[in-house]
Amino acid sequence: MKQFISVNDVADIRALVDQALLYKAQPFLDRQLGADKRIGLLFLNPSLRTRLSTQVAASNLGMEAVVFNVDKEGWALEFEEGAIMSGNTVEHIKDAAPILGQYFDILCIRTFPSLKNRDDDYSEMYISQFIKYAGVPVVSLESATLHPLQSLTDLVTITEYRKEQKHTHKPKIVLTWAPHVKPLPQCVANSFSQWINAWGEADFVITHPADYELAEQFTKGATITHNQEEALKEADFVYVKNWSTYNDYGKIYENDPSWMLTEEKLKESNQARVMHCLPVRRNVELSDEILDGPNSLVTRQAGNRVWAAQAVLSAMLKHR
Repeated sequence: MKQFISVNDVADIRALVDQALLYKAQPFLDRQLGADKRIGLLFLNPSLRTRLSTQVAASNLGMEAVVFNVDKEGWALEFEEGAIMSGNTVEHIKDAAPILGQYFDILCIRTFPSLKNRDDDYSEMYISQFIKYAGVPVVSLESATLHPLQSLTDLVTITEYRKEQKHTHKPKIVLTWAPHVKPLPQCVANSFSQWINAWGEADFVITHPADYELAEQFTKGATITHNQEEALKEADFVYVKNWSTYNDYGKIYENDPSWMLTEEKLKESNQARVMHCLPVRRNVELSDEILDGPNSLVTRQAGNRVWAAQAVLSAMLKHR
């Protein structure tokens, strides 16, 4: 694996999921794989689980992890080609990235969309420029449009639970929009849709209010409905996530509390297990009764972030 930006970088999804679960059973199986290797974690916006889980994963493989908060500790970076740097930016990515490539064996980048200009965000310029100039494998710790480590984790969690329950039927997986107090990116919803569609082992339904359609490049293959109640019928897994509008980009048209998932809504499901990427606004996106109840996989899901990251880093180290 030369880089990890989307599901398109993965040759065998099931094998990567199985590797993550193997590491969960044997965390130090490949402790020498990353010996004398260094990983750089660069954050252009804040992180909790992504940062810590990737650090733990690197440590399990014997790597030294260095974390740098670019937005708080570094120079303001310029990413535009041919820019006349007479404004606030101090250092061009052309100059910074090749140096970082000399410092680190793997470079991990977390960026975030502006939610102001869709073309700019969906061009993925920031992470693309790191890939272009760093000269070492790059891992996305979330980009403007996708969050692949989260989506791999989600598949790891679904697979793990199904194996424990000895489920053999094709699962129905529902991605449902949820209310939120501010506009959020489409990254997690895009990525989850992309991975579930590429996995191809589920009946996949996306439900959201009118005008909250996601980009078709990520959702093609899923059933899409504005009827949440209908979508939840016979569901095995329900993934809850807010996202802002895609077409009229970055907006909140409504904040209807009736879209919040509750136990009552799950009665017609197949005792569905509920997932969320965290952080979560309790009693806005998800009710306490769901989050603290027996159907929640949220805590397990967050814990599995370590094993997903470890599987990806391992694949990169073995490729070099």
